[in-house]
Amino acid sequence: MSQWSPDRLQKAWRFAARYHEGQTYGGANEGERIDYLVHIGSVAMEVAWGLTVLPLPNPDLAIQCALLHDTLEDTAATYDQLRTEFGAEVADGVQALTKNSQIPNKAEQMADSLRRIQTQPYEVWLVKLADRITNLQAPPYYWDRAKIGAYRAEGQQIYDALHPAHAPLAARLAAKIDQYQQFL
Repeated sequence: MSQWSPDRLQKAWRFAARYHEGQTYGGANEGERIDYLVHIGSVAMEVAWGLTVLPLPNPDLAIQCALLHDTLEDTAATYDQLRTEFGAEVADGVQALTKNSQIPNKAEQMADSLRRIQTQPYEVWLVKLADRITNLQAPPYYWDRAKIGAYRAEGQQIYDALHPAHAPLAARLAAKIDQYQQFL
């Protein structure tokens, strides 16, 4: 098993913090705004938990991709920057986790991303499982029932595509999908 590299993980955390600076998302309570780094850290913690329960060969890849997973989709960071700073394997993983904005339909974007994730090592699959686990907490106060239902269904799509990668994280995602029903 590959050793964890605190230096590489700190570098990825600082990169994510720099590029996500000032970003927030809506919380469950009206008017609540949460620093986006809370989400990034939560995804990394889910991945770290998963790796302690059922280790995979390259934990550094998994955690770096977790920390960087939204940099291409939600910031000005580029694939070339990621490749230069973190190597092709990390850049490719983050690219697979990034929805293609050139595809006009959100459902097709997700299907495309899942297909690309499935070409990556299981460590990258873990990040998407952890991302949706983290996102299936109480929805933002401004989401309507239709959006909540669609998000839950998308969670099931992610589970169906990626559950073979890691049974413990897949079980957590399945439980979160079931619990999310309460918001409908």
